[in-house]
Formats: sequence, C-alpha cells, structure tokens
Amino acid sequence: MAKQQKTIITCAVTGAIHTPTMSDALPYTYDDITTQAIAAADAGASILHLHARNNKTGAPSVDIDDFSPFLGRIKQATDAVINISTGGSLTLSIQDRIKPAKTFSPEMCSMNMGSMNFSFHPLAGRYDEWAFDWEKDYVEGSDGNIFRNTFRDIKEAAETLAPHDIKFEHECYDAGHLYNLKFCMDIGLFKAPIFIQFIFGILGGIGADVDNLVFMKRTADKLFGDDYRWSVLGAGGAQMGLAATASQMGGHLRVGLEDSLLISRGALATSNAQQVAKIRRIVEDLGSQVATPDEAREILDLKGGDRVKF
Repeated sequence: MAKQQKTIITCAVTGAIHTPTMSDALPYTYDDITTQAIAAADAGASILHLHARNNKTGAPSVDIDDFSPFLGRIKQATDAVINISTGGSLTLSIQDRIKPAKTFSPEMCSMNMGSMNFSFHPLAGRYDEWAFDWEKDYVEGSDGNIFRNTFRDIKEAAETLAPHDIKFEHECYDAGHLYNLKFCMDIGLFKAPIFIQFIFGILGGIGADVDNLVFMKRTADKLFGDDYRWSVLGAGGAQMGLAATASQMGGHLRVGLEDSLLISRGALATSNAQQVAKIRRIVEDLGSQVATPDEAREILDLKGGDRVKF
C-alpha cells in the first residue's frame, strides 16, 4: 500500500478583508499578529500566510515597516514556513503589492491568477457602529473594486521575484484562473511542482460547494497532471467542511481568520489557533497525519528557512 501523503495546514492569520469591528479576535497590532501566528504554528499549522496592518488602526498595509516588527519574531519562535501575501490591497499596483516579498525573500508568497470582481460589501450591513473611521467606507466600497491581476502583472511579479527562489501559492478563484496558470507555465514563468490554492466562496469567484471542488480538482488534473500540489480555502462558514473534504481527497488545506471569523455556525472563533486545532483534530480523527514544517518544505520543494531575509 502506498504511503499516504501528510496534510499541510496553512493558517492565514489576518488578511485584508475583515476589519477590527467584525471580531475582537482578529489580530492587527504587531504584537497580536506575532502572538497569534506563533500559537497557530504550535497548534499544527506548518505554513503561516501573513498580511500586515497598520499597528494603530488595523487598516491593511503593504508597508515594509508594518511587516518588519513581526516577521523576525515569528521566525525566531517557530520553524513554520512564512508565506507573505502579494494581494495586500485591492486598489494598489502590483509593484506595491510585491514589495514585501521582494524585500524579505520568504520561502513562499501568494500569487493571484486572474483579475476579478472581489467584493465583501454585504458585510457592511451587519454593523451599526465601527471601531475605526476607515472601516465602513472600505467595506461598502468593495463593490466597486476590480482586483487587478493581468497577465502583465503576473509576469512582472514572477520575473521580479524569480531570483528569490520563492514558491508561489497560486490562488485560483475560478476555473479560468487555472487556464491562466497553465498558460503562464507554458511560457516559462513558473516551474513544477506548482502549488495551487483552490478558493471557494468569495463574492466574484466560484461558489463554496463540494461539486465545485471536484470540478476544480478535475480541471487541474487535466491541465497539470502530476506537476502540482493543491490546497483548499473555503470562505466563511464553508471553511471547515471544505478543508476536511480536501484532506480526504489527498489535498492540503487552509484555515485562519483571514478566511473566516467563525469556529462553528454562528460562533466567532477566539483565535487562529482555535481554528487550526479544530481542523487538525478533524483531519487526524479521519485517519490522516498533519505535516510538520520540514515535511511541508519537502512536499512543496521549498528553498528553506535559512535563505529568507528576515
């Protein structure tokens, strides 16, 4: 019998969608991001997907000075793989969004594989008062955003970051993004084995159900054969169910307060670590084993934590 591949848990710690008003557990200060990232790693996350925020207001940030205070501290406290987002903000240029990855040369960074309507404006109707002045307009205004990731943008990001030997987390929000990725591989922008994050449940992308997961997986099999590894991100209430399903299909998974503020239907999570601990328990109860950071490095063919610049 073939040895079963271990399951990689990624934890997306804070993101750029949810705002401080939405959950007291959402980390946005340097100290809270550090503390929650370390706790998530201790709970079983072998990859930490990190965004930065303004330390005082919690607003999403791609400022180098907002990454520096926590990257080194997390690296010193845990062996987890650090994955720096190149999403950052829906309104910034690709040059601004890749600057943190270019500066810090992490083992991994995210790479969105197509332009899309990316909106979370319905969340605004749930709150009458906001902790910070920027939040309401930011959330309401997302219905006017196009998250730009043109072929030119993708090429610029890939070529700029190529000397850093960074493994991309190719975020695919719909089937067309898989075809975009195949084209980019065909012209030599990315080399196998690639790592695909199937994303379900974002308004503007494919819906969060198992049929769509099977369809995306089947499409990726057709396009990439054995040249890819894959993970699943379910937004909101779909997080745990799709993550567990992915683990049983031979894939990896992502949880975290970036993707969902919940621990169960109608109940807010108290931390990122709580979500990691829950999905780890589910995965292990179903008979799978969770990958350590070094096992994740081997599965994804990463350069190693000794070659980062933080």
